[in-house]
Amino acid sequence: MGKPRIEEWTQLRGIAFLAIVMQHNIAEYIYRSDIEQPDSVMLTMIYHLTRFGTPTFVFLSGVMLFYHHRQVKPEYRPFIRKRFGDIYVPFVLWTLIYWLSVRIFTPAFWLSGTPDVRSLIRELFIPQTGYHLWFVIMIFQFYVLFPLFRLGVQFVNSQLTKITRITRMQSVLLLVLLAAGVYSLLMKWSYYDMASWTAALAKPWSTMLEYRSYSWVMYWFYFLLGAVCAWAVDTWRNWTIRALPWMISLFIGMYFWLGYDVLRGSGDVVNLNISTYLKPTTFIIIMAQMFMLYGFLVLLRGKTTKFLGALTWIGRYSFGGYLVHALVIYAIAYFTRPLQLGGWHLPVTLLSFLVTTATALAISYGLSRLPGSRYTVGLQRKRSRNLPGQGSNTAEPRLKAGSVTPLSASASPSSETS
Repeated sequence: MGKPRIEEWTQLRGIAFLAIVMQHNIAEYIYRSDIEQPDSVMLTMIYHLTRFGTPTFVFLSGVMLFYHHRQVKPEYRPFIRKRFGDIYVPFVLWTLIYWLSVRIFTPAFWLSGTPDVRSLIRELFIPQTGYHLWFVIMIFQFYVLFPLFRLGVQFVNSQLTKITRITRMQSVLLLVLLAAGVYSLLMKWSYYDMASWTAALAKPWSTMLEYRSYSWVMYWFYFLLGAVCAWAVDTWRNWTIRALPWMISLFIGMYFWLGYDVLRGSGDVVNLNISTYLKPTTFIIIMAQMFMLYGFLVLLRGKTTKFLGALTWIGRYSFGGYLVHALVIYAIAYFTRPLQLGGWHLPVTLLSFLVTTATALAISYGLSRLPGSRYTVGLQRKRSRNLPGQGSNTAEPRLKAGSVTPLSASASPSSETS
């Protein structure tokens, strides 16, 4: 018997996917030269509603891995082999698709005689055309290191049983707060200090700091927070409900602060990088928003509505949608970039978001029904067993349960705006 499905995880994944798609649509339009200030300000305000997206996927990756492997130690080679097929092979395939899709519309590509293979190899390590694929590189590091994370969490758990002065819940809460403080210090170094460190250091250390957003080190807190959730799901639900009023208040305060911070620090063009993930204040709003959304989903748990059903469906196909959505944005931009959109950037961004979401999810769903879907969208088809009285050809393709892939539904775990 498999473990019971935690429905709010799939729904939270769906919300996070929508947030990332909105981020990237905003980034497509907010930097255009003909944008007017009201549109620019409004898009900035919407942007700060989406900052929880990518860190939430890291959190859900930790949740699903620890949930499925809390008692069962994974055999490392089969574990990595499976994740390589579910996650890294689709990454390589879509890297090639993005690399080709950008170049086939460039005359120099056809006139050069031989394609620049070095740029393709570079894309596998530092994605540019598929700018969002950096996340797959980063999250795969957690899968590689997962046995070590698991050992560490089990050790901490064994030590907690020896503490008698305070309750176990209080011990875990203190550890979470301590880890949050350490992570905040890391964010402070990243945003305010590491640029000067990069200039002072020699290679390869300067290169590692320059591309630090590609490293698991910058996102470890969200992953380990997922372990806390997976270890005690009901307790976590109670936490999110009890903390909901505080999280709502904290989110509202940080929302206004981040908006003010970006507008104050920007010139004629809004600089969204002021709200990078790797910044202490952004970390605070991400945590407030993630806890707040989780609390709302817990309050709605057990209810059957079209809205929750839609979120579950989106979460199920979100990994494939994530892989393809930037390609859809490119296709839309092919038609919108030559246009003068002065005064229309906000409605066009919202329309582009709706078209991107629907198209990306439709492609993900379509590919999931085809053979080889594991290597295209990270979802593996499974034929149901024949029931008595049924012929051998009546099996219906279904998504394979138990597969742990970023943003996918069946088990799943999993950008920064470029």
